[in-house]
Amino acid sequence: MHDFFLPVGPQHPALIEPVHMKLRVEGETVVSLEGLELGYNHKGIEKALENRSWTKSVFLSERVCGICGNFHTSAFTQGVERLMGIEIPDRAKHIRVIVSELERIHSHLLCLGLVAHEMGLDTLFHYIFRDREIAMDLLEMLSGNRVHFSMNTIGGVRRDLDTENIRKVEEGLEKLEDRLYHYVKVFEKDSSVKRRTKGIGILSEKMATEMDTVGPCARASKVNYDIRNEGYLTYKNLKFKPVIGERGDVMERNVVRFKECIQSVKLIRDSLFSIPKGDIALKLPMMIKIGEGLETMSRVEAPRGELAYYVKSAGDRPYRVKIRTPTYANFHMLGHILKGYQIADIPVIVASMDPCMSCTDRVTLVNTKGKETVLGKEDFHKLNGGHHHD
Repeated sequence: MHDFFLPVGPQHPALIEPVHMKLRVEGETVVSLEGLELGYNHKGIEKALENRSWTKSVFLSERVCGICGNFHTSAFTQGVERLMGIEIPDRAKHIRVIVSELERIHSHLLCLGLVAHEMGLDTLFHYIFRDREIAMDLLEMLSGNRVHFSMNTIGGVRRDLDTENIRKVEEGLEKLEDRLYHYVKVFEKDSSVKRRTKGIGILSEKMATEMDTVGPCARASKVNYDIRNEGYLTYKNLKFKPVIGERGDVMERNVVRFKECIQSVKLIRDSLFSIPKGDIALKLPMMIKIGEGLETMSRVEAPRGELAYYVKSAGDRPYRVKIRTPTYANFHMLGHILKGYQIADIPVIVASMDPCMSCTDRVTLVNTKGKETVLGKEDFHKLNGGHHHD
């Protein structure tokens, strides 16, 4: 059998974002993952956060990801609020949950539509993306934006919900829920989908646990791990229970995401029903100051899994912000779920991970005169006094 190395990426038709995989294959079968290079989208945000006020840092943290930016601001503001020793109003907690779960729906449907595309089922891809627009339209109505919603602020949220907003959200959820149940049947029963996903890219419960896999990838392998179980915001009152799969293959990861979307619909409904009256944010000074040296960890359950922010204060700004995203945690599983499967299965297996590589090794800085400069990794190294921070 012919044994050779197969490079995939960093630019490849099967990849949504750049990543470089070096695979050892025999014939059409993947033997092992020999190398994995990330960092093609690194923006230097962690370092940039050290030079901005607490308020400006909220907006910058949202730019880490264009798909789940609201979860980044949730984690960051939650950490800052913990350092300040404040608790946001109950109404603000409900609104944060509503926006977060809507964003989870649109993120999951984005992933699932791309999985359908990688299987060659473009009609299914377009149907899923059509229904994803329901969630996108609701998010735009609530926040005024389709991508970065800018809803979270330190001490609460920036925009309130009125009666008309609530009515339209309920109407949108009703339309979406029926479609989600239909997609579960398609991904579980359709013969074309089953041939491409059932028994493919299996991650066992033991392996998922040993590699600290997070999110739907872990829960599809029977690992009961979801930060919402810890009851932050209002999840404790909503009696949240995670969706747990059995087989740990591509099909199970897809079905878990669809069922999580259905669960998100119910969580939003419960939040709309129980949302109290009151303020949406605390009144805080324009220039926020926090005791120097104070530090904390803040975690939320993003669409891809546990999103962790380490935040340390330098007084009027962050001294250090370290972000551990779920995709970084889940890349350890890639070699295991590719091994033994066909080269043709690679796009579907990778897509079922729902990877997000929004982090390259350069950033564009614009000075006050409008002049742009592109800085590379070594430039940041010099700016940081010879110490690697980000």
